[in-house]
Amino acid sequence: MRDRAADPEAHQPPGSRPAPAAARLGGRHAPPGPSDPGAQHGSSDAPERGRLWRRLIEFAALSAAVGVAVLTGPGLGDVRRDVEHASVGWLLVGVGLEVLSTLSYVVIFRAVFCPRMRWSLSYQIGMSEQGANSVLSVSGAGGLALGAWALRRGGMSAEQIGRKSVAFFFLTSLPNVVGVIVLAALFGLGVPSDDRDPAITYGFGAAALVATLLVLALPRLLGSTAEEPAAPSQGRVARAARFARSSLTQGVPDAALLLRRRSPGVLLGSLGTVAFDVAVLGACFRAFGHEPPLGVLVLGYLIGQLGGNLPTPGGIGGVDFGLVGMFTLYHQPLALSTAAVLTYHAIALWVPGLLGSLAFVQLRRTLNREARPAVICTPLAEAIASVP
Repeated sequence: MRDRAADPEAHQPPGSRPAPAAARLGGRHAPPGPSDPGAQHGSSDAPERGRLWRRLIEFAALSAAVGVAVLTGPGLGDVRRDVEHASVGWLLVGVGLEVLSTLSYVVIFRAVFCPRMRWSLSYQIGMSEQGANSVLSVSGAGGLALGAWALRRGGMSAEQIGRKSVAFFFLTSLPNVVGVIVLAALFGLGVPSDDRDPAITYGFGAAALVATLLVLALPRLLGSTAEEPAAPSQGRVARAARFARSSLTQGVPDAALLLRRRSPGVLLGSLGTVAFDVAVLGACFRAFGHEPPLGVLVLGYLIGQLGGNLPTPGGIGGVDFGLVGMFTLYHQPLALSTAAVLTYHAIALWVPGLLGSLAFVQLRRTLNREARPAVICTPLAEAIASVP
């Protein structure tokens, strides 16, 4: 007896003919049909391997240039001195913590996009996304595009990719935003009592609260597109706007539903991704003989990471200036903060960059080897609300 969960033909209604394999795969040979919600939005062409490796080489060259500037630039003697006396043991701890952060990302990726996906494939897609985000620009768009390509090859529709991407982004951003709100509230209550810049703390806490409420209200503000048929004469911009609206109005409730269900993968993955990354930064400070207060470390990290939204490869420059600036405003030593932040950023880029590049090679082999990529995760087209 065949397992219905592993055989897409088992879901065909009686008397109907199974769709051709190419049409079921949603892959490069499937002609876009009028009923395919992803026909206009999903890309089935594989990302160019050569382009990814070229980006990795460019990223290595840029990192080397930054390193040379730090080691030889005028006025950075204190930073060079701190780097020379760094504790190798703490730096190795930081590398291990970053590996745990990347694995947490894989856990929440699987929990949101497909809980039935094989762990090996979840690792390959999730780690490849992180590798792309490390070496490509446009603030994470490279990882999103790579993951969408892999999921389309696996049979997921563009509609599901869109709404689950919104849910995924909301859930992975939630620990950062909630952390700022909670810490601002604790500082306001005097626990902890070492707030060095109350205006920044309360300002960002209020902004985070407003942003969270606004995102939660988006489905109600935008309305529903489920009952609005797409007009055949709609232009590309109108179709893209409708697709974005549909993804937002469905993705945010999907994220809320996963939170209400207390999905272990969502909770552990979202918290682990951020918590282990904060711990990497803390280990880097310890490597240089400094230990900022826990509240300052976490709040400086959460706010400083906003610099990563600048469209630079790996957030180089944006993240560094953001973190160093925040720790300086919170009255931490400038030279030590600069050394710790640059070391943290190097670890946070190269660990997922190298692991992600290797995972991408494995992912291409997996997708090329599978006779029917649609059975990689069954059912990929199932909505979050219907997955127990």
